[in-house]
Amino acid sequence: MARKLKSDKLLFLAILLLTCTSVVMVYSASAVLAMDQFDQPYFFLFRQAVWIVVGMGLLLVASQVDYRRLRLSAVTWTVLAVTVAALVAVLFSQPINGTRRWLGIAGLGVQPSEFAKLAAILFAAAILERRMHRINDIGFSLPPIAVMTGVFSVLILLEPDFGTALVLMLIVGAMVFAAGLSYQYLFGVAVALLPLLYVVLTSAEYRRRRMLAFLNPWDDPLGDGFQLIQAQIAVGTGGVFGQGLMAGVQKLFYLPYPHTDFIYAVIAEETGLIGASIILLCFCVIAWRGFRVAALAPDRFGALLAVGLTTMVALQAFVNISVVLGLVPTKGIPLPLVSAGGSSLLVSLAGMGILLNISQHASAEA
Repeated sequence: MARKLKSDKLLFLAILLLTCTSVVMVYSASAVLAMDQFDQPYFFLFRQAVWIVVGMGLLLVASQVDYRRLRLSAVTWTVLAVTVAALVAVLFSQPINGTRRWLGIAGLGVQPSEFAKLAAILFAAAILERRMHRINDIGFSLPPIAVMTGVFSVLILLEPDFGTALVLMLIVGAMVFAAGLSYQYLFGVAVALLPLLYVVLTSAEYRRRRMLAFLNPWDDPLGDGFQLIQAQIAVGTGGVFGQGLMAGVQKLFYLPYPHTDFIYAVIAEETGLIGASIILLCFCVIAWRGFRVAALAPDRFGALLAVGLTTMVALQAFVNISVVLGLVPTKGIPLPLVSAGGSSLLVSLAGMGILLNISQHASAEA
């Protein structure tokens, strides 16, 4: 039996640094906006601080509860049922900015699609652990996971939220690959999904416009290309050392959603290449230590769970930073552990708590 170890301190340090950065940068990015909208410069700061306190509580609890309890059928199927119910319920909620993504609970907006990622990871890990001995017998190993992923993705697309649905599918795909599925099957699935991806991308006018804006934002600098241009201006003006905390200009009603989707642009402008690189390094540390935990996990369930949780944070960070840098089309994917917003923060911190618990049980052999 593997010797029980303490939680991965380096992993926890990277998580802590990102959450501390969140407090500082959410205030810096939102103070003027909050003053304009609510006459309270600390409005978003207070909300983020509350979410962080609750999230860190979840992290501490999750890091102390044996992750192996999560493989119980009663747990996985209950989480799955509650998530499906929430994803259906949100479709009947009041639309906000043309989308139905938030459920009002106790006066707070909760995004079921964020919790769907965690539910999908738990369910996929539990099923794969029991069936990975015949992983390439796809008629046996994959149907439950395929149905779960398909139902979740369709419900999320109906909100509509293409970015989150795509991230969820990629997370599950990474877990299936880690379980040993032949790359030939994954390649075949990817090719088969290309026509569907094309239909989804072209079926909505705003998605077509985003694709065109990504290819050449200067064709419509005051319209669809505005977000990308302002983000790149923020990154460029930051230079090496940045303009200084609170001294950024692009967040002053130029950069849209500066405290959520584009907070990395504010970080780059105010702390420069050095600060932006430190944030990127923190996510690289999470990816490194997370996949290390997966490699050293004492059982298959822990390994697959670690792969899913690490991919969840690392992939979203990659997409968010790539959007800011103009490497991929604009998506409404928050920067994990940093962007303002309760649902993403709670899910990320709870997931990292589970990952820290797996690290306690990991083998001492590197």
